[in-house]
Amino acid sequence: MKRLLAVDDDTRMRRVLQILARKIGLDCVAAAGADEALAAFRAARADVVVTDLKMPGKGGIELLRELREIDADVPVVVLTAHGTVPTAVEAMKLGALDYLLKPFDVDALELIIRRALDLSRYRVENRFLREQAAGNRLHEAIVGTSAAMVAVYELVRRVAPTRSTVLITGETGTGKELVARAIHDLSPRKDELFVPINCTAIPAELLESELFGHVRGAFSGAHADRIGKFQAADEGTLFLDEIGDMDARLQAKLLRVLQEGVVEPLGSNRRVLVDVRVISSTNRDLETAVKDGCFRDDLYYRLNVFRLELPPLRDRRSDAPLLAQAFLDTFARELGKPDLRLTPDAAAVLESYHWPGNVRELRNVMERAAVLCADRTVDAALARALLPLHDEPRAPTDGRRATDLNLDRALGDVERQLILDALAATHNDKPAAAKLLGIGERTLWTKLKKHAI
Repeated sequence: MKRLLAVDDDTRMRRVLQILARKIGLDCVAAAGADEALAAFRAARADVVVTDLKMPGKGGIELLRELREIDADVPVVVLTAHGTVPTAVEAMKLGALDYLLKPFDVDALELIIRRALDLSRYRVENRFLREQAAGNRLHEAIVGTSAAMVAVYELVRRVAPTRSTVLITGETGTGKELVARAIHDLSPRKDELFVPINCTAIPAELLESELFGHVRGAFSGAHADRIGKFQAADEGTLFLDEIGDMDARLQAKLLRVLQEGVVEPLGSNRRVLVDVRVISSTNRDLETAVKDGCFRDDLYYRLNVFRLELPPLRDRRSDAPLLAQAFLDTFARELGKPDLRLTPDAAAVLESYHWPGNVRELRNVMERAAVLCADRTVDAALARALLPLHDEPRAPTDGRRATDLNLDRALGDVERQLILDALAATHNDKPAAAKLLGIGERTLWTKLKKHAI
């Protein structure tokens, strides 16, 4: 569970912060002063710190300075009833995330704490990714030795050290965000934040605030100032996933930010300078979208400085077994299972499939395989049982003529074979086989009787 460290010499204020933490779903450690807070932080690191500025003995400024020596990244929110502009400036210079005057609005503080947790998560993720990219390697999750992927690796290594804006294209599920992270981790910005945002997952009316931020009162529900993703990614990298679906009005504002390097939060006339590298991605044909008037041509040219196209998995099927094994290793660790291995026959089954859902589909199949695998190997029977019934169209291969095919009989044969495959994959564990087939146990018993199995 995430932890909040609440520091205030007022018992009632500590209680308020504890109640708020519980509402958010955080564990809360309370301290009455700076020394007590430092001892608690050294004993168990907090994910966010909320502290009063004016306290007996060491004040909030001294606490903030010493916290920075222990952990330079922990988000710190400062509260005070004695706030002055110089004090606020000093706190911000020392790295405070935000500054709130007492008496404060509880909803506003909740929003600030949630934002602090988001930034903390980004830092943790990027620290992990930097470790994975150590030694000038690409991200571990980008797997493949096919000629198509070797070409992608070379392009990533070439563009990563530059300041160029990158447009990554490819079908859904090809790993566009992983490639964007690899570009960031191999760039001079690797020690700053990589901030992803999915342009299709957020309603257009909210996406503007998410990107550019807002000030308190900018719209209904804006209880506090909030920085946007551009400011969060300052000196780092902002990844705009599925940029092709962005609203036309937002396209114009995004273009202005890219041209001027300046953000204006909603409801504010304040212009904030940002230094952000933008990497975007799309599964759409943006050239056609430009011709159809659905996407601004000037924004397209601004984003498409360096283009990197990812191949679908069906065009690099030789990579499927390598990816599958990598996913199995991951899921085995998550499930606490011993190492799981893919048999050569299973690898051949995966390599022969056309993967319409690309790497994402393969990942899902391997997750199910890891859950259902009864021993330490994923064999061909389990692999076949986990794949969809119909693959690419193909001619009959068992010597039958098309005129000999009776639909009811053919479907019955397919059903019987699927049941046999499921039983083989689960070592005749009928409840597990029923789950694998997506049917109830009673239905499975009926079908076993029907097919005399």
